[in-house]
Amino acid sequence: MKIKHLLAIAVLALASCGKKETAAAVETAPPSAAFDSYFSDQPIAEPQAIHVARNGAKPGDEIIIKGLIMGREKVFVDGRASFLLGDREKLTPCNEKGGDDCQTPWDACCDSKEAKREGIASIQITDADGRVLSGGLKGVKGLKELSAVTISGIVDQSTTLENLVVNAKIIHVSRP
Repeated sequence: MKIKHLLAIAVLALASCGKKETAAAVETAPPSAAFDSYFSDQPIAEPQAIHVARNGAKPGDEIIIKGLIMGREKVFVDGRASFLLGDREKLTPCNEKGGDDCQTPWDACCDSKEAKREGIASIQITDADGRVLSGGLKGVKGLKELSAVTISGIVDQSTTLENLVVNAKIIHVSRP
């Protein structure tokens, strides 16, 4: 009996070897209704570019920023309610550069380190204790790489000169 049980486990393990679950599959899991209250169909008034907002932003400040989901090859955090937002005034997606056929145009690979430092904000949805919520945001309300997004939120306590972190309260995804 034990041998049949072990044999069944071995067969299942071998069968699953060729079917790796990729990060993209994890990130595009069905959207969670838990995030619905953070999204608004109404545009958010008076957003600032990230580099402008970060100049005076201090932990606890309310800010409204806008940008595209971009800044690295992997802009969504697996299993967490977090993504990167890039400043259109500092960063340019590769697909907007003539003759560039980059497979990941959202990675800002052609932009300088300084432009990335000034032009990228980490966006997260947190619980009452300040912990980032579980569950990926890719696919929720149409969020994907290069989506145009406006965020109203609070500058997180972990913000540094090099990394602006915003706890999103309202997220508006612009529709093309």
